[in-house]
Amino acid sequence: MKLYLVQHGEAKSKEEDPSRPLSEKGREDVRKVVTFVAMQKQVQVASILHSGKARAQQTAHILAEYLNPPEGIKMTEGLKPLAAPSIWSERLAKTEEDLMLVGHLPHLSKLSALLLCQDEEKGVIQFHRAGIVCLERDELGLWSVNWMITPDLLEST
Repeated sequence: MKLYLVQHGEAKSKEEDPSRPLSEKGREDVRKVVTFVAMQKQVQVASILHSGKARAQQTAHILAEYLNPPEGIKMTEGLKPLAAPSIWSERLAKTEEDLMLVGHLPHLSKLSALLLCQDEEKGVIQFHRAGIVCLERDELGLWSVNWMITPDLLEST
């Protein structure tokens, strides 16, 4: 199973817009990353799940434009910034299909640390806005980092 963890793109400040939608740079960064990933034809997910916050929902919609998940985009519980990472580690233990989760820090950092090290406080992955981290679970149920792509890596492409 592959799990794609995506931190939402850059959002507007609370002062600029209290709902914190994506900024223009945030939209561009998400498009840059997903365009590259889609060209590689490596990412195939059944659905893209997001936290319901405007910036995560908008990021999920941009990703879906390029990845065309058959089951679409869905808002789901347990992806907000302060959600317990154990919620998703337990769900993932029962999941076989490849998934993409669009969320926030510190949740994504804690979830990845819990899956990779069994300790949510380890901080093993440094997430970047609009970046995608691909984790893979083997037949023994162990997780590893498969790859990671960020907007900064694509600056010269």
